[in-house]
Amino acid sequence: MTETTYDYVIVGGGTAGSVIAARLSEDPATTVCVVEGGPDDRDHPNVIRLRDWMSVLGGDLDLKYTTTEQPRGNSHIVHSRARVLGGCSSHNTLIGFRPFAEDLDTWVALGAQGWDNATVQSYADRIRCDIVPVARQDRNAMVADWVAAASVATGVPVVEDFNALTSHGGGFSGGAGFLSIAYDPYTGHRSSASTAYLHPVMGVRENLTVMLETWADRIVFDGDRATGVSAATASGGRVTLHAREEVVLAAGAIDSPRLLLLSGVGEAGQLRSVGIDPRHDLPGVGENLLDHPESIIMWETVRPVPPETVMDSDAALFVRRDASDPRPDLMFHLYQLAFDDHTRRLGYDTPPEGHAVCMTPNVPRARSRGRLFLTSADPAVAPALDFRYFTDPGGYDERTIVDGLRIAREVAATEPFRSWIRREVAPGPDVRTDEELSEYGRRVAHTVYHPAGTCRMGAVDDPAAVVDPRLRVRGLRGLRVADASVFPALPTPNPMVTVLALGERAADLIRADRDRP
Repeated sequence: MTETTYDYVIVGGGTAGSVIAARLSEDPATTVCVVEGGPDDRDHPNVIRLRDWMSVLGGDLDLKYTTTEQPRGNSHIVHSRARVLGGCSSHNTLIGFRPFAEDLDTWVALGAQGWDNATVQSYADRIRCDIVPVARQDRNAMVADWVAAASVATGVPVVEDFNALTSHGGGFSGGAGFLSIAYDPYTGHRSSASTAYLHPVMGVRENLTVMLETWADRIVFDGDRATGVSAATASGGRVTLHAREEVVLAAGAIDSPRLLLLSGVGEAGQLRSVGIDPRHDLPGVGENLLDHPESIIMWETVRPVPPETVMDSDAALFVRRDASDPRPDLMFHLYQLAFDDHTRRLGYDTPPEGHAVCMTPNVPRARSRGRLFLTSADPAVAPALDFRYFTDPGGYDERTIVDGLRIAREVAATEPFRSWIRREVAPGPDVRTDEELSEYGRRVAHTVYHPAGTCRMGAVDDPAAVVDPRLRVRGLRGLRVADASVFPALPTPNPMVTVLALGERAADLIRADRDRP
């Protein structure tokens, strides 16, 4: 057993963890250790090349978490989580949206004081990832025609830069346009959390240690204080990493609560039921599991999809149906490929290679809530994920998907996009009624890979909150959580920028608390 001591031990070298490690190690007198379960992303060219993002899904770098039986949704979803430096910013599509002001108003209303729009946007300004609108050379004619048709069909404006509308208190209720992506338009390489924050300092800062292929499976405590973590190495050995100041969990919305539960922090009865002695009864751990569920509609094109693209999903459409809320409540990504994992399972055919295009209506602020829990005390056993898709009492999530499928058909019937379409492949023109669209839409529903909320942030006196607004685990010392698991509610659009901003602010909170007398 190897033992080493640092000032800070950060579990997870992903989107937030990379930011926190880079910022804390700016002080040469502060020692920082990052514990990352996967390898160096620089050793995997397909990870660095954004266009190859789908090659990571389902491979050796994917943790491939599954879901429990979903009575009203799809029970066959694989929730990909990246086992590689950079975390999900090393295998997602790097779509970058600033959060809406109203999303952060919701956070504050749920007890996350200090996470207001002005504060979070100021941290978003610090982000080192190079987030830019899709470059002209990467914009193909079909996607441009889709943007134009989407604008006409839904009555929303064409947007040149979505982030210009949401920065510093702005927002939008609808729009169609090319996305902003964290990438280098000249090389097509990722501008991920690892490439932007860690690559420039790894091997340069003597006070920064990055332990790769090392899996933390237990938090070490002295009384109510976290003093380090115990971890398994790729060689089969074990290490104990001691933290003089704090342990920071940044392993994501699945593995941060999983590590807390394995360490005896969670609802006491649940822990006892799997043979874990409770150390700290904290019922909120694993609860409030959030996601952006999406469905799919697919067409065959009359001619090949043009090759120019960043990563085959370069544009989006936002629509607002509820006039009482200024935010859009329905979002669509456009996929320039056959996104057919679940349509094939239901017997639908797939268009010929290079002749598929899909719209994926998703629910930006889904009302269904799930939970994560352990089924075993063995760290090698994955946790159970019960997202409870489409179980909200009022049927809002289901209605949103049905409306989305109908709107997608309107876009496909509108020129100039209409001229690209040969036929609707799934669900097919015979699926027309609300009941039929709901049944199809829920059975092929997928995820946008945005799990969140499982270590929810809330007021210091909120018994259901896991962390306080300074990200400290309630009732314990020397332990914080800083990743999407602390979100009280999901941001309306893709949350990567919000996670990066959270990492930036977490580093400031950690430094400020260390400097307090």
